[in-house]
Amino acid sequence: MQPDIWSLYALMLRSRLFEEAIMQLWYEGLISGEMHSGTGEEAVIAGVVAHLREGDAMALDHRGTAALLMRGVDPVLILRELLGQPEGLCGGMGGHMHLFSKEHFAASSGIVGAGGPTAAGFALAAQYLRPGTVAVAFFGDGAMNQGMLMEAMNLASAWNLPVLFVCKDDGWAITTRSESVTGGNLNERAHGLGIPAVEADGLDVSAMWEAAHDAIQRARSGQGPTFLRAKCVHFEGHFLGFQLIRIVRDPLGEMPNIAIPLTRSFLRTGGATLGERLAGLKTIIATVFTTLRDPRRDPTNDPLPRARATLESDPARLQELEDQVEKEISNGLASALAEVSL
Repeated sequence: MQPDIWSLYALMLRSRLFEEAIMQLWYEGLISGEMHSGTGEEAVIAGVVAHLREGDAMALDHRGTAALLMRGVDPVLILRELLGQPEGLCGGMGGHMHLFSKEHFAASSGIVGAGGPTAAGFALAAQYLRPGTVAVAFFGDGAMNQGMLMEAMNLASAWNLPVLFVCKDDGWAITTRSESVTGGNLNERAHGLGIPAVEADGLDVSAMWEAAHDAIQRARSGQGPTFLRAKCVHFEGHFLGFQLIRIVRDPLGEMPNIAIPLTRSFLRTGGATLGERLAGLKTIIATVFTTLRDPRRDPTNDPLPRARATLESDPARLQELEDQVEKEISNGLASALAEVSL
């Protein structure tokens, strides 16, 4: 069985355009609060969600918009929820981090690692109420240091639950490099709990589809959980407005906001010694230069052009698909914005 790249690309493109529109609304001040974009992880989500069917469940993290959209949740309801409207998916009470769809057995949480126990609960219910169905948990590599996720993986192994644990590994735990706060190997942790671990290129939707296919089939056939680790890149960092990325994109506009108060602090009398201040300044400069080489700025790490390149042999069909998806998202956004009071 081979993946249908056309349908996978459509899922990815629909998600990207929708999240870009949401980002614009956030920058315009129409969506309040912290916003976590999933742009860059579309191949991971599409490769997994494409295998889900009626009765399957999803436990999502604070980047749940893409998975819900790909699963078939009405984008108008999602948008209304993000705008805080009572007509939203959760009555305007959940915001973008706590989305829930009973119809789709899907729930997200802003609590890091919460997808683990939620998915284990979904999978336990599946064993008794919906045999042959599965649950999927999506979380980042930082969540692997949360105790409740490890406990959920342990129970899934001990009880042979039909669950797939998907680790979206971008190498960051919020604003901290994961390698600096994570001991050992994540795959070995899963093995230590008796769970098979597989890796896939999270930038390649075909590779993700194939890895998820085997893992989900394994779960459906009663062989228990799998840990799937996928390397990916979050283009916007942990959240929209991530300062280091803003500096790189607009150095002339952003640097004065940092350089001026930093200079004043450096020249102020009293406080830390000159040596300590120089050390702090070097750390800041090194961090900025590291961001200049950050993989989040490398266009080759975008999963959409990778998938699109395999479809360019049929330009007419590709153009038709992209026009259709763009129109769908545009109409949905226009409908939602026209019917709510901003």
